Amino acid sequence: MHFEERDGQVRGWSKNGGVRHEWLEVPWNWVAGEWLESVRVYDRGFMKVMHGVQRVEALPGGGTRFTAYFGFLPRGALGATAIKLGFPGLEKAYRKVLAEIDQQLAAAVTVPAALVVPPPVLSPEARARLDTITADLIAQGLDRAVVEQLVGWVRTADDADLGRIQVCERARAWSIPEETLLRVCLHATRAGLLDLSWDVVCPHCRGVEGHGRLGALPADAGCASCAIVFGTDRENVVEITFRVHRSIREVQVRAFCSAEPAHKSHVRVQRALGPGEAVEVAPALEPRRYRMRLHGEERYGYLDVGAEGEAEITWRASASFDAALRASLGTNGPTLVLENDRGEETRFVLEEAQWSDVALRPGRLLSFQEFRDLFSEEYLGADVQLAIGEQTILFTDMVGSTALYASRGDPAAFVEVRKHFADVFALIAEHRGAVVKTIGDAAMGAFNDPLDAVRCARAIHDRFPPGCTHSVARLRISLNTGPCIAVKLNANIDYFGGTVNVAAKLQALAESWQIAMSATTFAAPGVAAWLADQGAALEDCVYQSKALTDEVQVKRWTVYLGTVSTLTT
Repeated sequence: MHFEERDGQVRGWSKNGGVRHEWLEVPWNWVAGEWLESVRVYDRGFMKVMHGVQRVEALPGGGTRFTAYFGFLPRGALGATAIKLGFPGLEKAYRKVLAEIDQQLAAAVTVPAALVVPPPVLSPEARARLDTITADLIAQGLDRAVVEQLVGWVRTADDADLGRIQVCERARAWSIPEETLLRVCLHATRAGLLDLSWDVVCPHCRGVEGHGRLGALPADAGCASCAIVFGTDRENVVEITFRVHRSIREVQVRAFCSAEPAHKSHVRVQRALGPGEAVEVAPALEPRRYRMRLHGEERYGYLDVGAEGEAEITWRASASFDAALRASLGTNGPTLVLENDRGEETRFVLEEAQWSDVALRPGRLLSFQEFRDLFSEEYLGADVQLAIGEQTILFTDMVGSTALYASRGDPAAFVEVRKHFADVFALIAEHRGAVVKTIGDAAMGAFNDPLDAVRCARAIHDRFPPGCTHSVARLRISLNTGPCIAVKLNANIDYFGGTVNVAAKLQALAESWQIAMSATTFAAPGVAAWLADQGAALEDCVYQSKALTDEVQVKRWTVYLGTVSTLTT
């Protein structure tokens, strides 16, 4: 089947019995894991309307009953004859494949053969190219086992798995560090094995629109089928994935059926109700938070499912969500009563509030030094403010640099500044961070993990300890953790926002061999415990400024006691 979205509607077409069929795909109704219902309204072909229902029910003695129903309204006598002749074959096919799956599951086969797609036959040119790329990646010093794992998967995996490669998901499946696989994928992209895609994800249906370059990301995006417009400055809207390069393998995006529930696994209930209609649904829900919304509206309610709460929740279309509702998990989960008290059809959607935990977010990639080194030509559009989530920003600054320039002269002082940057940059990369920019003799780095930033700050001071002979640099360091946005500045990718501003201002509280970190950084998982293991001498300080509405609580760490300089720039 072939599908496309036009004017907010999904249109489909296929060819059966030598005849082209075209239809409108009506949004499906379903309760995840229990039943689904689809309706197609045909403009062309043997049918006027098709109605399908599929249901699974757990049997008391074990096992599952699967029911499939298809009803058709034919288009004339020819259509009626074609349906009578053709659709017994559909039932036969269902019975055959279900019997095969049943037998193999009974024999403890993890993945029944009926569900396994045989690997493609690659051309001699593609195989030769794969061999060359594999050798080149290994020669670059990348992990041989990981390179061979990735290349072998590209050779043999199903198209459905390769259509959108997620690094974090693959790393977990293969039990390898995410950074190791990400590094291999980035080099593999440069080598022509993979393509990198910046995917804009609808915050409702989570449908994807891919862009081949960071600079192609729009400031605003929209989803016609969900009837919403949203900006890429929203957190979680952009994900980075990889595709197989066409010179290696042409990965076909096949649609055997629109199968909305399969493409929207975060949606637990979707149900359209006519004016005045009400229904009860009892979805199987895990104990967590769920989001309640109506199609086409960005007005949300939340349902917290846990050990305590109501056994039955009534959700009216006109309801205002002042506070989260609490539902009891109970024996079979809560019952939801959906009531459409409006004068028009309304689609109710209950979905998981959490986003994917295997998505590679922009903040993770932009704060990965290897990406910045390999893809230095990437840039953001001038009007784009890209949400990159929580980052820990590190600033270093040379204490007494003004005196250094005065005593040594500009050329010699610049040599010292540039030489100390090389050490600082290497340590930031070693601690899983990235250098964002330099400002005079100051450097700015970014980290996804606050503990990595704190460890890096200590390592930087250890690189330039009191009495060191390889450099005259004496540094002060400040740290702050919080949400950031990425913007274009002078053709480079820069970080902006209150988190960056505070991190820079905290430099005022530090001198030589000191680290001034905000209470937010100190409170991050693992930081306080690691500092305690280091025997860190911490002072409580406060930063106040007319530019800030609130004072900033700070922990100041003097890494080398008794050596603090009061020189300033």
